[in-house]
Amino acid sequence: MADWSHLPHELLDLISKHLNSDTDLIKFRSVCTSWRSSITPLTSRFPILPNTGISDTTWGFYLSKRTIFRITRPDPDQENDQPWLIKVQKDNPTKTHLLNPLTSHEFQTLLPNWPRSLDLLNFRVLELGQEYALQYISYRPNANSIGDSVTLYMEKVAFCFDGVIGFVLLTIHVSGKLALLKYGDKKWNIINDMPSPYDDVIFYDKGFYAVDSTGRTVVVDVEELSLRVVAGSVFGGDKKFLVESLGELFMVDKYLSVGPDNDYEYDDENYEFYEDFDCFMSERTVKLEVYKMDREGEKWVAVKDLGDRMLFLGDNCGFSASAKDFPGCKGNCVFFTGQSREDDGAMKSRGVSVFDLETGNIGAIPNNSGYSQLFWPPPAWLHPNLAALEDGLDRLKM
Repeated sequence: MADWSHLPHELLDLISKHLNSDTDLIKFRSVCTSWRSSITPLTSRFPILPNTGISDTTWGFYLSKRTIFRITRPDPDQENDQPWLIKVQKDNPTKTHLLNPLTSHEFQTLLPNWPRSLDLLNFRVLELGQEYALQYISYRPNANSIGDSVTLYMEKVAFCFDGVIGFVLLTIHVSGKLALLKYGDKKWNIINDMPSPYDDVIFYDKGFYAVDSTGRTVVVDVEELSLRVVAGSVFGGDKKFLVESLGELFMVDKYLSVGPDNDYEYDDENYEFYEDFDCFMSERTVKLEVYKMDREGEKWVAVKDLGDRMLFLGDNCGFSASAKDFPGCKGNCVFFTGQSREDDGAMKSRGVSVFDLETGNIGAIPNNSGYSQLFWPPPAWLHPNLAALEDGLDRLKM
């Protein structure tokens, strides 16, 4: 039998370069001592990024990397157990944070004896996506303070690592224009081509893509700082999102409505009263439409059926998954953050809602569905004392 621990370092290095995720690389390095020593360990730290060209109110930016995982029990006989979706942020070597996978909210400890560590090597782990976020730094930081900033630059960041020039970032400037930064640049490059403000950016198929508020989609030439239109406008909704699924690029068009927080059936007199007081008004999602890019025809094509795919639209990321990996869930749906109107007229506070493409229904995640514990609370199998967990949840609701 061949001794795999004696493979040449050059071959191990070549294999590692073809792994699709950081998780696969970690598992690769965990095989044996010789494999671990042959591959450079991962680092999630990035240099301080300049503020010039994008912000006048901060000392600089720190780039934060987070990874979204689906975790289940290691025992293959427990496939019917509810999986858990988590987002892991580890910017500081001494601190790891568990976040809601679609928002930037950190999970809070339920119980005094809740585990303080979660070793992903002890579970079956599937990496679903990654996100990058810019954190404001308003002071000159020291080594221990990196990663402690909490105020985020509220635009999505598309990231690419280039073996020649280092990493490249694309985000959206406060003006609605695209802003690009290459490793080593002293200032951000603002791309002035902007018929309409941009809504979202993504790194897809070895290129940077951006969509504006009309649905017009462009690919960015990093060297020339120029844009090429790859899909025309799709007018209709108020906010466009880009997400990749099985190698295809999708756009989700979100329709928004603004009205009083707790009064859907109001007359003109009441509406005029609320209109004068913005604090009483609330933005809610009333409709979603899904499109897939036709790259040859350079257009967006409406999609009515995603099969078993589930799309997830987060504050700083978008990713997809198969319903087969989540017992009790059905595909052909879109999860997103924001407020939505329920069938009985009640308002769901800002959290996670789901849109069913088959029925066209949109609303909060049903408590009795397979979706209900994808995000929070964690599944019972993560806690040895189910009664204590349920007691902690009851106290949390009080």
